Amino acid sequence: MTAPVTSTAHRIATRALGWLHTHRARAGLPADTTADLGDPNSVYKPLGETALAGSLVLRDAAAGSTDKRIAKELLDHSWAQFRQGDLLYERQLRHQLMTDPLETYAHFARSGYHHEGMARLLRHNAGLASVRAAEVVPNRRLAIANAARLAGVDLGTDWDALARATWLGAAAEPWAIDWMTAYAMTHTVFHLTDWGGRPEGLPVEMAGYLTTWLPVWIDIWREVSQWDLVAELMIVGACLEEPLCDPESWAALAAVQHEDGLVPRDGEPVAEDEQQRFVDHQHTAVVAAVAGCVAVARTLTTTGGTGA
Repeated sequence: MTAPVTSTAHRIATRALGWLHTHRARAGLPADTTADLGDPNSVYKPLGETALAGSLVLRDAAAGSTDKRIAKELLDHSWAQFRQGDLLYERQLRHQLMTDPLETYAHFARSGYHHEGMARLLRHNAGLASVRAAEVVPNRRLAIANAARLAGVDLGTDWDALARATWLGAAAEPWAIDWMTAYAMTHTVFHLTDWGGRPEGLPVEMAGYLTTWLPVWIDIWREVSQWDLVAELMIVGACLEEPLCDPESWAALAAVQHEDGLVPRDGEPVAEDEQQRFVDHQHTAVVAAVAGCVAVARTLTTTGGTGA
């Protein structure tokens, strides 16, 4: 059963990456953008998410030459928008306790991009009590720790303690999960495992809990067509040491993907205006690309991966 999952996941990832690449010119920061960013969620954050997808394609050897080229071009585009790292450096310098510059820079660091000033500033900040003591919710603290690890910065992270502090670490009642908690839970897994690159980073008890309940959650959100969250949950499945990659779920995601590669975020009608389509569904395309990329890599390198 692994082969159909691998081929379906590859097709979804390739088409989603292609859609992001085709429309990359729509993801551009205004020329007068400063490090203060009037609306970080409008273009800045999506550019970083696209860089994440590109970095994972380049990380995982299973990707073909065309996907690697497209991934590199997406990374180059995002890096250029961030002024070869200068914008990230300036933002981190002016806003010392903000973590998004570090988290964004980490995607580039994973792929060999480097900004000397940013690297030096991050090393300096890592020694400051104010930075280490900043109050952040548990799954976000894991995001910072993983970004620091990728950027080569030592925050003295106690990974076990951070994992235990999360909703997932509490082995909470699975039927009480809600939409926001589900997203928080997925990111706990993403950062503990570095998006499937370190599956051993997920504590055994958490993996067992997810093996039992993840298929249930995927079914629930599939039923209500929350495709963005479904794809995030499918990434979680691929991140497990014994991957959970259900062929039916992958077939369902493939069925809703448009011919041009767009993946709808939910069951609502997709706008006809191209710019609005991009704004509405860019994140889901990134998630689908990541899901497919990680699933291909994991199903090809494990004897399991056949799902629940």
